[in-house]
Amino acid sequence: MALAKSLGEGNCSAALAACKAADSFKFKDFFQKVGLHGKSNDALKEAFQVIDQDGSGYVEEEELKLFLQNFCATARALTDAETKAFLAAGDSDGDGKIGVDEFIALVNQ
Repeated sequence: MALAKSLGEGNCSAALAACKAADSFKFKDFFQKVGLHGKSNDALKEAFQVIDQDGSGYVEEEELKLFLQNFCATARALTDAETKAFLAAGDSDGDGKIGVDEFIALVNQ
């Protein structure tokens, strides 16, 4: 996957292993372990473009559900509870989706 190459296979493997069990995904921990936290805004915009699979300029709930698969194709899907918590944390304007600026703010929390 594009993100695993840019962030490092080892970082991605460790981050995915830490949230392998259902309902164990914590976005702040994941961003730290995978190496997104602290990246430049340009690097985060590139990551956002990968996660925004339909190219709409937003990450919607269905794309968030498959978030981990951007790092490894065989990773699990997020549970409904994890997806809703992730969306709520990132959707600062309440429109039901996460834009690039919201994503950058979420990663940098």
